[in-house]
Amino acid sequence: MNASDQHHKFHRKALQVADAQRLIANYIKPGTIELIKLQDSHGRYLAEDVSAPHPFPRFRRSGMDGYAVKSADTVDCSSSHMVWLEVIDEVPCGSVSHKSIISGTAARIMTGAAVPDGADAVVMLEVVEVRSEGGKDLVGLKRPIEDGKNVTPIGLELQEGDSILRKGSRIDAGEISVLATFGVHQVKVYAKPRIAIFSTGSELLAIDAPLEPGKIRNSNTYMVASQVIKAGGEPFILEAVMDDLELARIKVEKALEEYDAVVTSGGVSVGDYDIMGDLVRSENVDMLYNKIAMRPGSVTTAAVKNGKLLFALSGNPGACFVGFELFVRPSIQGMMESPEPYLKEWTAILDQDYTKVNGFTRYVRGRIEVREGLVYAVPAAIDESSVMVTIKDSECLIVIPPAKQTTPAGTKVKIVLLKENV
Repeated sequence: MNASDQHHKFHRKALQVADAQRLIANYIKPGTIELIKLQDSHGRYLAEDVSAPHPFPRFRRSGMDGYAVKSADTVDCSSSHMVWLEVIDEVPCGSVSHKSIISGTAARIMTGAAVPDGADAVVMLEVVEVRSEGGKDLVGLKRPIEDGKNVTPIGLELQEGDSILRKGSRIDAGEISVLATFGVHQVKVYAKPRIAIFSTGSELLAIDAPLEPGKIRNSNTYMVASQVIKAGGEPFILEAVMDDLELARIKVEKALEEYDAVVTSGGVSVGDYDIMGDLVRSENVDMLYNKIAMRPGSVTTAAVKNGKLLFALSGNPGACFVGFELFVRPSIQGMMESPEPYLKEWTAILDQDYTKVNGFTRYVRGRIEVREGLVYAVPAAIDESSVMVTIKDSECLIVIPPAKQTTPAGTKVKIVLLKENV
């Protein structure tokens, strides 16, 4: 390596996290679209807007079991002056009455059934009396009922043409319920982004291999694969690359041809064997950045070739995890046009002193506790870049701005949510 290369390797320009995210966003393009069955769509992302093809409900619907009546017939009734109406029909769910309710008549009706023409209210079953007289069924009312009571009007929830779901919406149980209600049995969704993953380093062992002196198992690859799935993508685990720059170049270029993006772990520092750091500075790819003003993961790197992104994450588990959540996850989400590609942010109260000082913003793994209506952020006991055990317990990343002294407990801080329903 010549002196110029050494200079560029050791003198990196650090981008702020938000600036790096914006830079990456310039290269995010929506993926291909596929048509799938509604029952297969859970967790997928809509590729088109969906509007209501008809109002919902489509008919006036009874809100309870009772009797459909004309409210005008009940104006004078009371406990001392009951009004008796002739029951001329019975309307179960799924049926439509062919009789109109006129003054002096009523229809027995079930919850959810279509209210007969002429009726404008439904009286609860529990507040009426019934009897038969002269071969007729009668219902007695003891109190007035107002027009529209217990009747769900046409289009209460949605009018024809109203937006149901927007492109990029994630399909979960509620979305499936709405789509099924409107007879949408097939949906257009974005294909899951295909993400190639491999780690670098001669120190790596397969996860089923026995331990050897000086070597570690290749855990990052499987962690990243899980993160890809959670983000909505489809992971493809490739064979780990030893510390061989030419081999890494060949594998990366081949993966960029076959997949939508490539994520690597390790080899992005400034050591003699950090091959990914060397690769992104070569002529084979266009480097976007190779340093971020954050801890952990300042060496997080990104490059692009033929419009496809390469993310070279730190080999340290904590830094790898954070780098993925801040940069790779939103990229995968962007390929499916998610309206919220970035993790949600809250404001919380720092639960304990944070004693580390640094010129870069720190993303500290932590837990969330709610006490007396206030949200507290509790830093992990061990939050070193190389520590992996606390990843599983992390509910958020606590954002600690650059500081030259301890950040005291009680400070309001931004937190980035890692888990849903924390």
